[in-house]
Parts: sequence; C-alpha cells; structure tokens
Amino acid sequence: MSQYLPANHPLSKVYRLGAALVGTVIIVFGVLGLANRLPLFTTEGRDFLGLSNNGLLSLISLVVGAVLIGAAVRGGAAASTTTAVIGALFLLSGLLNLAVLNTSLNLLAFKIPNVLFSVVCGILLLSLGLYGRLSGGLTEDNPYVRARHHEPPDADHSSEIAADRRRLAQIDEIATAEAALANGHASPEQEAMVREDSRHRAEESRREAYTHYLEHERAERQRLLRYGPHRTGRHRAGLA
Repeated sequence: MSQYLPANHPLSKVYRLGAALVGTVIIVFGVLGLANRLPLFTTEGRDFLGLSNNGLLSLISLVVGAVLIGAAVRGGAAASTTTAVIGALFLLSGLLNLAVLNTSLNLLAFKIPNVLFSVVCGILLLSLGLYGRLSGGLTEDNPYVRARHHEPPDADHSSEIAADRRRLAQIDEIATAEAALANGHASPEQEAMVREDSRHRAEESRREAYTHYLEHERAERQRLLRYGPHRTGRHRAGLA
C-alpha cells in the first residue's frame, strides 16, 4: 500500500493528524499520573483532567500514546490500520471496564467518565482509521480501490475525474433549469436545455427498448433453431 498511499497523500495526512492529536492527549494523561507517583495497582484512582487514573493506567496510556505518535510519524496505510485497531481496543476497553466498575477487578481504576472517554475516543479513532477506506462511494482514484484492482501505482485518473465533474455540473445545471421551468421563471436558454434533455432521454429510452427487442428476438431464434417449432410449441403447452 505504500506505493498507492505515500506519507504525503491527503488521506495519510488525515490519519497522521488524528493519531498525533489523540496520542498527545493520552501521553499527557499518562505523564500526569506518573508524575504524581500513583500506586500501580489500585481500584481507587485519582482524578486528572476529569478522568480517574492509577499507575497501571498511566503506563498503558504512555504506551498507547507512543504507538499513536509512531503511527502519525509513519503515515500511510500503517497509520490507518494502527489507528483503527487502537480505536477498536478503546471501544472494547470501555465496555469491559464498564462491566467491572466498583469491583476488585477494576484494575485500571475506571469510573463512568473514563468509560465515556474510552468509547468516544474509540469511535473517533476507528472513524479516522477507516476514513477513505471503507467509506461509501469511493472514487476510482482512491488508493485502496486502486490496490484492490491491482492497478499500476502510477495510473492516471485525472481525465476520468474531470469527466465525472463535468457530468455532475451538467446534471446540476439541468436540475436548476427544470426547477426554474416548474416555478414558471425559466429563461429561454433553460427551456431549450430542458427540451433537449427530454428529447435525449426519449431517444435513449427508444434505443434501450429496441435493443431489448433485438435481444429477445435473437434468443427466440436460437431457441427455434435448437428445438424446432413443434417441440418448442409442445414445451410451452406443457408449461401452460
């Protein structure tokens, strides 16, 4: 994927920025916990930045933050995958720690704000990591689409993108003309555009109908040649 998604690609910049911001916040949280010499294993943590914290959670925060910062430095598909995986782990952590709140198994000293932060942060990281990767309506020049189709890394889609943009602009122009005509204040140019578009659509419909008719006739002719008229008639009578 590095050939399709280099570190300077726009998608890679999204992954790198998101991972860097979230990683920095998590590292600050971990540093504050270690700086205050919190007990390593305790179910009663101390609050920092509105979240409960203990020594173990501080260490984990430093490791996770460092991984996110490393993903931001690396960029590319590695940053996308790392961010998405850590986001899924954050979601899982929030749900698991919610189940052990106020018990002796609450080794990370979680409270409700920690659970909410873990879930929200997990959704954010998961969305960032999968952005442009599993989104709907991916364009042909998307690096993941190109990699799935095994296209050459240097394939140029600029002409296709320009054609799509011209087609969208034309559709928007026709829609505006039709709305103006329906409201009774269309210009002569807009009326001519709507008439031309209607004529073009009618021609396309007739062409499609004629093509369908030819295909049906060709299929009937091949059936007659294969089975003969009498056998075909008996076959149809049996079906009836």
